[in-house]
Amino acid sequence: MGLADLHLHTIYSYDGTASLAAVLNRAKQLGLDVIAITDHDEIAGALKAMKLASNYGVEVIPGSEITTADGDLLAFFITEKVPAGLSLIETVLRVRELGGVCVAPHPMAGGMGMKSLSARTILEALRNPLVAETLIGIETYNGTSIDRISNHSANLLASSLNIAKTGSSDAHVIDTIGFGTTEFEGNTAADLLMALKNKTTKARRQNEWSAFRIIGSWGMRYMESAFVRLTGLAWA
Repeated sequence: MGLADLHLHTIYSYDGTASLAAVLNRAKQLGLDVIAITDHDEIAGALKAMKLASNYGVEVIPGSEITTADGDLLAFFITEKVPAGLSLIETVLRVRELGGVCVAPHPMAGGMGMKSLSARTILEALRNPLVAETLIGIETYNGTSIDRISNHSANLLASSLNIAKTGSSDAHVIDTIGFGTTEFEGNTAADLLMALKNKTTKARRQNEWSAFRIIGSWGMRYMESAFVRLTGLAWA
């Protein structure tokens, strides 16, 4: 079985702290087969990571966490930016045009500036046949969400909709990469996509920190990354 972390942020996100090299190296250490770089409303880091991935033995899916008017949305297998601020339906259809697929991250979750899709918004969007063919999964375990109840609610929602379930870390620091993973048959990105479409993926909880530790770790790493940006020092 393959393991993937499908929700990772790097310094290409406004709130990310980890370099591409650090993310790839950590993924290799953890034995992940596939990762998705999903920086906020950005694609540049993911495209660069794809070029570096072979050096680490990890396959990278180019993606983005898109800020829709209704909440955040993960887009995978896209190589162009999708504009922020569109409705959920408009955004999913844009991703479809680019040949990608979507997953709803941390639905119904609150805290730490999360802009999550509501169950009602997801349900209404899925009534559109083209959206239903593209929005193929729900993140049922978010490894760094401080809203623990939302993971349970997301799992119930995915089960009721008979839609693929994914687990991810939503890591903004290298320390939390792999806290949540998606298990799938095979070990390549193509295998993962097939498993998502066939609804055979499994969300796995690998680790969990307290909200205090998550916030503290991010704060420390963010200060370090800010120092690096200001001084121009090389990333470790």
